[in-house]
Amino acid sequence: MSDALLEAVGLKKQFGGVYALTNGQFTLKPGSVHALCGGNGAGKSTFLTIVMGIQNRDGGIIRVKGREVKFDRPSDALAAGICIIEQELSPVPAMSVAENMYLGREPLGAFGRIDFASMNRAAQEVLDGLKFDISARTLMMDLTVAEMQLVEIAKALSHDAEIIIMDEPTSALGEAEADQLFAAIERLKAAGKGIVYVSHRLSEIFEIADSYTVFRDGAFVADGAIADVSREELIQMIVGRPLAEEFVKENTPGAEVALSVRNLNAEDWVKDVSFDLHKGEILAIYGLMGSGRSEIFERLFGLSEDRGGEVHLFGKPARIRSPKEAIDNEIAFVTEDRKVTGLNLLGDVRSNVCLARLDQLSTGPVMRSAQEAEAAREMIDTFRIKTASDRLPVSGLSGGNQQKVVLGKWFLTRPRVLLLDEPTRGVDVGAKREIYNVMSDFAKAGGAVLMISSETDEVLGMADRVIVMRDGHVSGTLERSELSAAALVNLAA
Repeated sequence: MSDALLEAVGLKKQFGGVYALTNGQFTLKPGSVHALCGGNGAGKSTFLTIVMGIQNRDGGIIRVKGREVKFDRPSDALAAGICIIEQELSPVPAMSVAENMYLGREPLGAFGRIDFASMNRAAQEVLDGLKFDISARTLMMDLTVAEMQLVEIAKALSHDAEIIIMDEPTSALGEAEADQLFAAIERLKAAGKGIVYVSHRLSEIFEIADSYTVFRDGAFVADGAIADVSREELIQMIVGRPLAEEFVKENTPGAEVALSVRNLNAEDWVKDVSFDLHKGEILAIYGLMGSGRSEIFERLFGLSEDRGGEVHLFGKPARIRSPKEAIDNEIAFVTEDRKVTGLNLLGDVRSNVCLARLDQLSTGPVMRSAQEAEAAREMIDTFRIKTASDRLPVSGLSGGNQQKVVLGKWFLTRPRVLLLDEPTRGVDVGAKREIYNVMSDFAKAGGAVLMISSETDEVLGMADRVIVMRDGHVSGTLERSELSAAALVNLAA
């Protein structure tokens, strides 16, 4: 009898005659964190949906604690002690934390009514056990995105699962919240739980994982102990070839100021923010969650109310009160959540690429199809978007290719200032390098890049200068020669 919590051998799945998974193989031991690695389109998501009973497999075997199982629905997987914390959050905003955690399985009291006292108590015990500083009675709509992610983790653990799948669990977390998560993972390991950890952030994998499995092109490639593999070796297994320097940086900042911001206010608490962004420069804004980073971008793009301050673009004053005015001023904004604010998931690749240039590609309410197709093809070729047709739904693309569609949409507007909020969130190492290349080439050609990133390595690798935010104010500015992880954290905390 195997001592593994979960074993998968030879899993297969095809869609329309095309295999998305040809040889899914995986072994999870008790009391361990096992990283499932692979690029976008490697088959990881298909594998996880089969394990969770969301999709049926076309071949292969799954064993839980040595017993062969077949899950026809997610409830079967939950009953077998398997739960998943998905990357895409789906809370019910008007319900409390406890109601979200126990939705569909509320404890009942007299006359079949929900026992709210019991439910709140049970939810708070789970939250407290994880050391999450969240009240079970708080409405989900009053939580930050990071706190919602922690609630999803607590919800999964409230099932008392022994096998916990975490799919990009830190994608919406700052460093402080990620540290909370890692501490919770250590407690779960100590309790004998097995954790399947999926993340494109290799630094996390080397920090918390005990072992790894790599998928590529829908098939098992290799597995082993994290202690026995280097970062470079793991990257090579993931992408299938040696990868050159991870960060591509060939730009040189110029003297001319592209964007000048003075005493900018945003929302009620971001005050007196001032900085200059030069042509040819990649300037990063760094800070903890809630420091005011994204609020600055929203103000610069006309998504929030003008509350004071001055903005100059290439030496001329600019008043930006709407996204249209921002686009007219040659500013583009890649938001942090491509599926919520970057893409129309019901649309195809072509319509998404052309979304920000409808005024130039239509006559009245009618699109000029030939010009639309030509514009889409230009961006598909420029960003090497992997799609069989520009008429395929964008929802069917991998995360990396979806991000390229968003970039293509904005580059079609021919911007001179590019705002990038978490530009590589949820994409693999190969796609990351392509995005870094886009950033470098854009700045090298005289464009100006303003970037927000929660990944310290990304900031250190790509930024020419860094503005550090804390509690709505600029706490300091670091030149490239001064950059270090310690310097960033000291100014941000």
